[in-house]
Amino acid sequence: MADSSMTGAPRSTVKLTHVALQRAIGYQFADEALLVRALTHRSFGADNNERLEFIGDGIVNAVAANLLYHSFPALDEGDLSRLRSKLVSKEGLARVAARFDLSASIRLGAGERKSGGRQRASILADAVEAIAGAVLIESGFDVASNVVATWFDEDVASLDVSRSRDAKTRLQEWLQGRGHSLPQYAVRSISGEDHHQMFDVVCSCDATDVTGEGSASSRKKAEQIAADALLEILSNDR
Repeated sequence: MADSSMTGAPRSTVKLTHVALQRAIGYQFADEALLVRALTHRSFGADNNERLEFIGDGIVNAVAANLLYHSFPALDEGDLSRLRSKLVSKEGLARVAARFDLSASIRLGAGERKSGGRQRASILADAVEAIAGAVLIESGFDVASNVVATWFDEDVASLDVSRSRDAKTRLQEWLQGRGHSLPQYAVRSISGEDHHQMFDVVCSCDATDVTGEGSASSRKKAEQIAADALLEILSNDR
């Protein structure tokens, strides 16, 4: 059980919080000290969740990959990789944390608490990975895999597979599928200092006189934005 003198909360409140959390994650710890460590940010003390986060990162990625592989048999490796990145990004894992109401249970140092650490996506994501690592340490790979897989069911079901590929690829496929030539990209302007440049890019094609435009800190990103803008125009015109 967590030390209530360390968390600043009454012991009974801490215990009830952990009961609710374990119900939410779908796993009951035999050694609750593992759960407490998984919930402990490095700002709180030396006995924190960084090592559990390290091992949890591996199983979270493996489980997400396995779910996507079986859920979307028609997607290639590149598309699956992009979907996995979305699931296991700090924002994706923070959504998992929100469903667990995890922020209430994380142990933070005074500085992190005052600066809003309980709502910081990176801290929440690290805690999710650490919990996965704690389950793995206590019960092994098979049990941990099954538990972690349930965390992503909702997110996998809501993935927009049509947008898993990058915008330039989707635009190219749209045009080629209708007998058009490949799109053209042109840099309209570059502004700003060398270390902080902005690229304005125009994307055009022979399917329409309208162009897509994009601005970003790199030419590659600007091209993706321009391609997405043009694809939206083409899709709405049909």
